[in-house]
Amino acid sequence: MQHAVPWGATAQRNCDRVIALVAQQKSVPIRLLTDANRGRRGAARARQLAMYLSHVVYGRSLAEIGKAFGRDRTTVSYACALIEDMRDDPRFDEEVCALELQLETSMATEVDHVR
Repeated sequence: MQHAVPWGATAQRNCDRVIALVAQQKSVPIRLLTDANRGRRGAARARQLAMYLSHVVYGRSLAEIGKAFGRDRTTVSYACALIEDMRDDPRFDEEVCALELQLETSMATEVDHVR
């Protein structure tokens, strides 16, 4: 069976959606989330959150996410573990849950349009 869109392109599109949402919510320019430099703490944390959401919501592999963000898969693994640990804070967890819901709703709407 042949797919209309290459799998790698789908992974990049998923990550781009997450990047746009997190950049908007955190008031961080999109370019800082994919910049090769680490950046300031706020940009780095937003990037880590976007990596985490790409993995958790879209089920993207660490390697795919690393490619989309211009990072190594081990960096993505570190980011996911860090965000998971931060979710022990109820306020942060609530914020992450809201972002997950937005992405899941967007994904469900997209699937409905395809049908």
